[in-house]
Amino acid sequence: MSCFSHLFKRKRGSQQQDDPSSDYFTGSENIIRYSYRELVRATSNFDQANKIGEGGYGPVYKGTLKDGTAIAVKVLSLHSRQGAKEFLNELLAISDVAHENLVKLYGCCVEGNHRILVYNYLENNSLAHTLLGSGHSSIQFNWRTRVNICIGVAQGLAFLHDTVRPHIVHRDIKASNILLDKDLTPKISDFGLAKLLPSDVSHVSTRVAGTLGYLAPEYAIRGQVTRKADVYSYGVLLIEIVSGRCNTDTKLPYDDQILLEKTWRYYDQGNLEKIIDSSLGDDLDMDEACRFLKIGLLCTQDVTKRRPGMSAVVAMLKGEADVCTDMISKPDVIRDFKDLTLRSRATSSTLLTSIMARSSPLSSEETTRTSITFTAISERD
Repeated sequence: MSCFSHLFKRKRGSQQQDDPSSDYFTGSENIIRYSYRELVRATSNFDQANKIGEGGYGPVYKGTLKDGTAIAVKVLSLHSRQGAKEFLNELLAISDVAHENLVKLYGCCVEGNHRILVYNYLENNSLAHTLLGSGHSSIQFNWRTRVNICIGVAQGLAFLHDTVRPHIVHRDIKASNILLDKDLTPKISDFGLAKLLPSDVSHVSTRVAGTLGYLAPEYAIRGQVTRKADVYSYGVLLIEIVSGRCNTDTKLPYDDQILLEKTWRYYDQGNLEKIIDSSLGDDLDMDEACRFLKIGLLCTQDVTKRRPGMSAVVAMLKGEADVCTDMISKPDVIRDFKDLTLRSRATSSTLLTSIMARSSPLSSEETTRTSITFTAISERD
C-alpha cells in the first residue's frame, strides 16, 4: 500500500485519478487532489518561462487553474533521493495548519511517478531573491517593511512551536524559504524537512539536514532537533534582514565572511549600528534596529537554554518585553563542512569516553555495541 494512503479520500469527477493506486487513498478532506493533466495545462506543460524557483526538492512553477486561480506548483524531482519522504512530511506538517504567515497548501498530485504540491501563488518571490539577491528587485525594503517581515516570520514560527499540537519544528528556516505576497506579508514555506515534536518530548534525534549558515551547532553536531534549532536559524535570518546581506559571503576578507561573527564583533565593540544596512532611508529607527540585532544575537546563543522561545521573541520585537542584554554571549558558528565534520568527531569521541567512564565494566561485545549505537546518533550523514 502507498505510504500516502492515509492522507486522502478518493474523489470522483475532474480530480479523479486514472492511476490504479487511487483506491488506496483514504483520509483527509483538507487536501484537494489534482490530476497531472490539470497541472500540465495550468503551467503550459511546465514551461521554463513559468519556472519561479528551484531547490533540493525540485522546481517550482507558476500556474493558473481553469477558474483563474494563480498557483505555485512544486514538483518533486525524480532524482531526489529522499524526495518521497520530504513530500509526505510536507503534507503531514501543513495539511491542517493555517496561519497568516504560513504558505497555504491547496492540494497535491499523486499519480504514477508524479509527486506534486500545489500552493497559493505569492507574487513577490523570496527574501533570498529580492532583499538578499544579486539581481535587481523593484521592491523597496524600507525599515517599516523589514520590521513587519521580521515580526511576521517570528509569529509564524511561534504558532508552529507553541500553538500547533504536536509542535512543528521547521528545520530549514532561511531567506529562500520566506516568501512574500503582494503586500509583502511574509509566508514561511517548504516544510519538507519539518519534524513533529509531541508536547512531552524535549527533542528528537534525526539525520542532520538543512542549510549551512543557518544550522544551530548543537543540531548540526549531534542531530538533536528542538524548537531552539529553529530559534537559532531565525536569529541568523533576523540579522540578515536588518543588515541586508547574506549570512556568508566568501568574496569578503576571511574575518568578515560570516555575518554572525561580524555582528558579534561590532556588538562587543559597542558599534552595533555599523552592521545595519546603509541603504536604509529616513524611516530607519536606529534604536529599534539595534534592538532587533540584539534579539538576533540572543537567538544564536551557544547554550541552547539561553535562547528565548519564539513567543518571547515576538514580544521583544514588538517592544512588549525587554531584551535581556546580560544574556548575550558570543554565538557559536559552523563555518564550513570541514569544521562540522571535525567537531562532530570530537564530540562523539568526548561523549563516548564520558559514557564509558561512568558505566559499569562491560564485556568487549557490549562495548562495541555501545560505540556503534552512539555513532549512529551523533554522526548521521
